[in-house]
Amino acid sequence: MRVKEFGEEDPRRVIHSFKVGLALTMVSLFYYFKPLYDGFGVNAIWAVLTVVVVFEFSVGATLGKGLNRMVATFVAGGFGIGAHHLASLSRPTGEPILIAAFVFIIAAVVTFTRFFPKVKARYDYGFNIFILTFSLVSVSGYRDSQVWTMAHERLSTILVGSSTAVIVCVVVYPVWIGEELHNLVVTNIENLGEFLVGFGDAESNNNGKTLGEDHKSVLASKSNEENMANLARWEPGHGRFRLQHPWKQYLKIGTLARECAYKVDALSSYLNPHVQVTILILKWLQSTNPSPISLLARD
Repeated sequence: MRVKEFGEEDPRRVIHSFKVGLALTMVSLFYYFKPLYDGFGVNAIWAVLTVVVVFEFSVGATLGKGLNRMVATFVAGGFGIGAHHLASLSRPTGEPILIAAFVFIIAAVVTFTRFFPKVKARYDYGFNIFILTFSLVSVSGYRDSQVWTMAHERLSTILVGSSTAVIVCVVVYPVWIGEELHNLVVTNIENLGEFLVGFGDAESNNNGKTLGEDHKSVLASKSNEENMANLARWEPGHGRFRLQHPWKQYLKIGTLARECAYKVDALSSYLNPHVQVTILILKWLQSTNPSPISLLARD
């Protein structure tokens, strides 16, 4: 029964599950049909693995991962072949040393680059795949003379797997992360407005009514908004804004909403019964006892 309620809460979860199954079934055809299998061999499994790791809930996340994986595989494959060729020009004893040196330098430089905030936000997955592919091609080429064939088959199967995941995600009931960002910002503003309306009613009626705490969700929405904005930039033009979607403006509005939420949170303590009692005690003390400042002035 809980599974049914979980599915009814957001039917897109059920649809997403079917989409993943459809994409995996499509790329599995490389194993089922011999002509396709003969073209890629055992490397066809990379198409299946690519769908598993690339397919995400939203179009932006899937497209971002797919493009990162395809570009990183292509560039790293070229670097790996180049490293293998340069190493093969040396003596047999020097070839493994050169390959190890290339792997060390590339892995260290790329890993350090991943620490930059903008790179980590949008291209971290691609840089990780770059290290994996470069190491695989360059190191495997030391024992396998068919390094060109291996790199070509790996790139081809990853292109097929990524393209299949992106096409299914976009064509079959797409979930746009840009719309999710829009709805999140709108919900935050509505929560702030509802709190202010409720605060005004409670203050004017003085009925001690407890206000909701929906405004506190705005305070914790920064990471979600930034993540959604980064993923939304990968999505193709859609909706009313087409290719000029104002993602930066959404982040600015979200920042202003959080600043307002901090002030609203401080304002909500005004109706707290314990705080009101403290204020009354302070007023009584001020009316019955001279303030420290006046005592100092008298001295």
